[in-house]
Amino acid sequence: MENALLIFIKNPELGKAKTRLAATLGKEKALEIYLKLLAHTRDIALKTKAERHLFYSQFIDKTDAWDNKEFIKHLQNPNPNLGNKMLASFEHLLNSGIKRALIIGSDCLELNATIVNSAFDELVKHDTIIGPAKDGGYYSIGFNFEKLGQRAPSVLRDTFLNKTWSHEHVCSEALAAFDKHQLSYTQLPILSDVDVEEDIQAYLEKLKVLV
Repeated sequence: MENALLIFIKNPELGKAKTRLAATLGKEKALEIYLKLLAHTRDIALKTKAERHLFYSQFIDKTDAWDNKEFIKHLQNPNPNLGNKMLASFEHLLNSGIKRALIIGSDCLELNATIVNSAFDELVKHDTIIGPAKDGGYYSIGFNFEKLGQRAPSVLRDTFLNKTWSHEHVCSEALAAFDKHQLSYTQLPILSDVDVEEDIQAYLEKLKVLV
């Protein structure tokens, strides 16, 4: 397989997932919503033409709803910084010989398999790709290791290391790293993540959740 899809998830435990939602909706409702988000992300992944790599936050669960035959399961790097975690995961796939790797978030209800598959198609033609989120972050980022060649390790480091996360300039900082290396890139549609109660209101019917 030339393409690899990366997905980071938190083990769905009460009080440990979607803490900003839990602050206003309660731990039980936040967990219920997170499980719906995971199901949505899993459905997208299964429709994606790529090798699927699932990275757990706490422990690898061989008995959950993520089919062991469909997903290669890993444990996230223990470093608490998100950038270090993503760097380690992309480096693992780079060293494994994968040609193109793309990560997607597990909390984007507007994302679908058509967008993800188109991202891999675009990644054939470009060094990198990014999916901006409306809050200034990004819900997806990917790299064409074959095109980057020997530049790949330094591109990954500059993209992920020494970054501050969860603010409105996360996407622009990634683009600055692309520009630093004079990379060709394209952008996916701007989509919304689900982080706080206001984000979820428009999707309650789709999620079949009452709040």
